[in-house]
Amino acid sequence: MGANPPTILIVDDTPENLSVLGELLQPTYRVRAANSGRRALQIALGTPTPDLILLDVMMPEMDGYEVLAELRAAPATRNIPVIFVTAMDGTEDEERGLDHGAVDYITKPIRPTIVLARIRTQLELKQARDILRNQNDYLEAEVVRRMGENQLIQEVSIHALARLAETRDPETGKHLRRTQEYVLTLARALRDNPRFSGYLDERTINALAQSAPLHDIGKVGIPDHILLKPGKLTPEEWEIMKTHAELGSNAIAQAEADADKPVEFLAIAKLIARSHHEKWDGSGYPDGLAGDAIPIAARLMALADVFDALTCKRVYKPAFSFDDAYRIIVDGSASHFDPDVVEAFVREYPTFMTIAKTYAE
Repeated sequence: MGANPPTILIVDDTPENLSVLGELLQPTYRVRAANSGRRALQIALGTPTPDLILLDVMMPEMDGYEVLAELRAAPATRNIPVIFVTAMDGTEDEERGLDHGAVDYITKPIRPTIVLARIRTQLELKQARDILRNQNDYLEAEVVRRMGENQLIQEVSIHALARLAETRDPETGKHLRRTQEYVLTLARALRDNPRFSGYLDERTINALAQSAPLHDIGKVGIPDHILLKPGKLTPEEWEIMKTHAELGSNAIAQAEADADKPVEFLAIAKLIARSHHEKWDGSGYPDGLAGDAIPIAARLMALADVFDALTCKRVYKPAFSFDDAYRIIVDGSASHFDPDVVEAFVREYPTFMTIAKTYAE
């Protein structure tokens, strides 16, 4: 049986029975003996954990059924196979034992060859179960590891794409990180609001934060002379500038179409890219959506994006102070922004300032 023979615990309140079983098993197995249910539980919880227990049914104080119930209740001993040793011939007792979770039963007086055969069978089964359990544990750990890896690849890819858009618009260095944090802050602040709670569960909030950096991906399609123009855009140039919302959402829709199955964050990224310039009163672009017709994700992004644009220096304007930006956002409630989103912003304003300072240019 190799260097470490299996450990078998025999439990019986009669010394003669213990010595008969002990002599039979000693040559092949490491044998531990207990003459009461209490002692049996102590040994089972010690080390080494028994590989198999031969348990007498009829014992004073604590019978075999009670011992088995306690073994099954403790995580450390739950999986040890137990064979009942019973002097009773009644099939009812055998059934009761099997119902309680015993793997087999042996009747007294014992027959050595039968006992050894049944022990061998149960030990082989236990070994097979242990191998399977270890394999399952390994597979579960591997699945978790690979999911984490995929998540990382996804996040890196999103940031690579978003940074590509940034190379065309060089003044937005940490804009992506700040707007991502602003959106996350608003989403968490609104998750208990009845108007938003059905949509903003933990998964959606994570997907929302992941997709936020892609909101301006469409800017890669805007010509330099418009995108990088230091002064005010002409009406014609402004019309071209506005197409970045549709360009971005079309590019993401194309990526979605190439995927074998729906990708949650891409669906949200597409809504954000297209609709983050819509306004609550319907005066935004590209679709002139108003009120609740604007996707929730885009409503959060709209406020985050405007707050960041106001508080940062751009080629065409200096940075506003936080207080001025705060007033502009609050004044835009019910015209530019969803009033509930503005209310969340007011509550979370200290967090917004912390984010702005943490990820300052």
